[in-house]
Amino acid sequence: MTLPHALPHLSAVADDYDILLCDVWGVIHNGRESWPTACTALADFNAKGGHVVLISNSPRPSSDVVAQLDALGVPRSAWKAFVTSGDATRAELARRAPGPAWIIGPDRDFVLYEGLNLTSAHDATDAAFLSVTGLFDDATETPEDYRERLIPAVERDLELICANPDRIVQKGDSIIYCGGAIADLYESMGGRVVMAGKPFGPIYELALREAQKLMGRPVDRSRVLCIGDGVITDVLGAAEQALDCLFIAQGIHGDAAKGPDGTLDPALAGELLRAETTFARYAALELAW
Repeated sequence: MTLPHALPHLSAVADDYDILLCDVWGVIHNGRESWPTACTALADFNAKGGHVVLISNSPRPSSDVVAQLDALGVPRSAWKAFVTSGDATRAELARRAPGPAWIIGPDRDFVLYEGLNLTSAHDATDAAFLSVTGLFDDATETPEDYRERLIPAVERDLELICANPDRIVQKGDSIIYCGGAIADLYESMGGRVVMAGKPFGPIYELALREAQKLMGRPVDRSRVLCIGDGVITDVLGAAEQALDCLFIAQGIHGDAAKGPDGTLDPALAGELLRAETTFARYAALELAW
């Protein structure tokens, strides 16, 4: 497998691209603070005439996540449009209304269901399908806490709609489980899973439609660069869409791609990609201009 090219500075290839489809959590913030270097890189790309579309596996609609970005200090100049897994998932949920749906996830994610006319089931025994945005309490729970409760859903052959395909994210100095981890468990138990976020096609279709609106003309896919730290979400999704990708290798992977001199080691980055049978054109430890 071809190794990614080390790309410590986005400016080196910025003229090759019109559009950046940039991941959020793990690239421009860690859930507690934003990273000024990454935000500046995106703002500079926009200032030079490019268009940044943020593409996130947040299970909430993008309109609801903007306030979080503002609170973390992500400048509005760093992006021009924003799409989330929640945006893409709402179409899947609407097709299954009125349900009832057994909803798994924290109260903060309930905005996902607004206006969809879904009814709520108490558990799998009276549900038509499952909808997962995350763990009820990601600070204390693990996916295994849900195994026994999921058995009736598998036995009834219920679909699980997962609004956040991420398995884990870094929150400050901690790693927390996301909805994708529950979806993985359910699938391993023999259950059926549907996802619309990264790495699946619907969220990219939404993002590219937003890019076309920004440009006022059809998007040349050869001039689109995806940026992200998740191998099985960001990198695999870009590869399946035949889009170039900049792999941010220091996000959830810590120092796994860092060489003895503290810089990116393309061979180590390549090992992370090879483990999931995917590839990226570029790799960097962080996003910088």
